[in-house]
Amino acid sequence: MGKKLTVYMIDGTEYGPRLSEIGNWVGKAIYSPRSALNKILTRSEFDNPGIYCLKGDPTDEAFGENIYIGEAENIKSRIKQHLSDPNKDFKELIFFISKDELLTKAQIKYLESRLIQLAIEAKTAEIENGNSPNLPTLHEADISDMEYFLEQIKLMLPVMGFRFLIPSTVKPKTIEDKVLEQSVIEIFEIRTKSFKAKMYESDQGYIVIKGSEAKKSLSKSTTETYRNLRRKLLETSILIDKGDNLEFAEDAIFSSPSAASNMVLGRNSNGFTEWVNEKGETFKEIQEIVII
Repeated sequence: MGKKLTVYMIDGTEYGPRLSEIGNWVGKAIYSPRSALNKILTRSEFDNPGIYCLKGDPTDEAFGENIYIGEAENIKSRIKQHLSDPNKDFKELIFFISKDELLTKAQIKYLESRLIQLAIEAKTAEIENGNSPNLPTLHEADISDMEYFLEQIKLMLPVMGFRFLIPSTVKPKTIEDKVLEQSVIEIFEIRTKSFKAKMYESDQGYIVIKGSEAKKSLSKSTTETYRNLRRKLLETSILIDKGDNLEFAEDAIFSSPSAASNMVLGRNSNGFTEWVNEKGETFKEIQEIVII
């Protein structure tokens, strides 16, 4: 089932601050580049309790974003503190509040803890928060409400340009899920004398399956983008050292078949022709059949 997202450009410009809402959801999001914050700090939304995310440039080029996640009973006061802090060099801000103004301190701390936990688990961005705070004690009904609130936040963040919750790996599946999945998906392989890897296509992207192997070294011609990607996979322990080769410790998500094959083969490659199924048909040939 679809959802309706309303985005209001506060100053009428495509790069300026924006207000966003989803259907009948009680929450609301405010986004702003740092350079425009002084123009909108007087808005009433800033006087509410909520959860916020600051985005800046990563210190490690292997990651696309540097993210700090926080909570405050008064968003305006907390953001002013960050603006005056020379160590908080962020470029963009997004925060979430409740339109009914009923979020309690315990609820926003719950949202903060869960959001940090999900961000760390996603292994996509550089997260300034080292560890997620302990979850506060909430009633079962409050937990249900906050988890729904969190689901809406997860939907809105990528639309507003914050991609840190988009996972780099697939969550472990139950045995039943794996059996069902293997019966409906097509597995493609790369096989060399030294190692082998398996991959399949999903709604999330191109998934290199846990246990697949990869060449340890990268060729000199490997582009900087893929060198950074390899480093990220190693730093987040998605790829681990297994002696002569590397091994995928988790089901890893890639944006294209070529990104996946580059990481496996350790060189620039065309994933559409490198990945083949059990019949020897390339991924490209299968795609052409589907299109026809």
